[in-house]
Amino acid sequence: MKVLVTGGLGFIGSHTVVELQKEGYQVVIIDNLSNSSLEVLQGIVSITGIMPVFEKLDLKDKAKVQEFFKQHQDIHGVIHFAASKAVGESVQNPLMYYENNINTLVYVLQELEKLPTANFIFSSSCTVYGQAKAMPITENAPIQFAESPYGNTKQIGEEIIQDTCKVNSNIQAISLRYFNPIGAHESTKIGELPIGVPQNLIPYIMQTGAGIREQLSVYGDDYPTTDGTCIRDYIHVVDVAKAHVIALKRLLENKNTSNNETFNLGTGTGSSVLEVIQAFEKVANNKLNYKIVNRRPGDVISAYADTSKANEVLGWKAQYSLEEAVLSAWKWQNSLNSL
Repeated sequence: MKVLVTGGLGFIGSHTVVELQKEGYQVVIIDNLSNSSLEVLQGIVSITGIMPVFEKLDLKDKAKVQEFFKQHQDIHGVIHFAASKAVGESVQNPLMYYENNINTLVYVLQELEKLPTANFIFSSSCTVYGQAKAMPITENAPIQFAESPYGNTKQIGEEIIQDTCKVNSNIQAISLRYFNPIGAHESTKIGELPIGVPQNLIPYIMQTGAGIREQLSVYGDDYPTTDGTCIRDYIHVVDVAKAHVIALKRLLENKNTSNNETFNLGTGTGSSVLEVIQAFEKVANNKLNYKIVNRRPGDVISAYADTSKANEVLGWKAQYSLEEAVLSAWKWQNSLNSL
């Protein structure tokens, strides 16, 4: 079966391509390379021995999206990762985020609308919950006011899918709300490699530990948490990737109970920024240079998942610990340093 993966050379996308190929799916990747590299394609091939079909395409170009789907009418499923994803950057440049994350989703769904049947997996985020009132967060938690334009694009994206599914019974959709994917493939052939200054905690820790960055800034130590730093649910990217394959199979085998389902993906455990730093220092045997600075706009205090729905309904459960995920990221960083 042919599966389209948009943003398939990105961090989560590339790991999902690997898991799809392992399961025998024929993968077509669309990526505009705005926050990824063609070298990732070679990493995928070196792991699986299979070259996926790749098209460099900007999904903001509606005409090119239409042309792509005319040429690929035998697609059985779409996993939609393509989006800008940095909270801080979205606060600084909201219009870029609304154009990139909303328009591209609409253009893809408009093409799926034309098909007899379409299976669609949406890369959503725990940011849709804003600052949830209770922990752990279930899928039924009220959607709070978004703390950032990025989070708002995921809220709007889910609303667009919901409205589309109401009037298009041919579209079967699952939104996967992941918490904080980290780590790298055990082969160290693919991992998280942001272009420019990292926007996320783990790659910034890794680059600081490797001496590429001078110092890590910890944004605030006066939050109402055990050590004053923000709490997140950090999940290994391979666990996240495997969940996408399971969700796709659920749709392909018509096991979904509605044509628009939602699942949390996380470990169910919250870890503070300082706890993540401590985990790094332990697995890397390396003291990290960091300093406490002022809070950053857009950050929620605490977010970790109730994963019981994904555990019970999908039959999926995170397998890796925080230390294992951090160690895999460190091995990936060291493989980059040796190039």
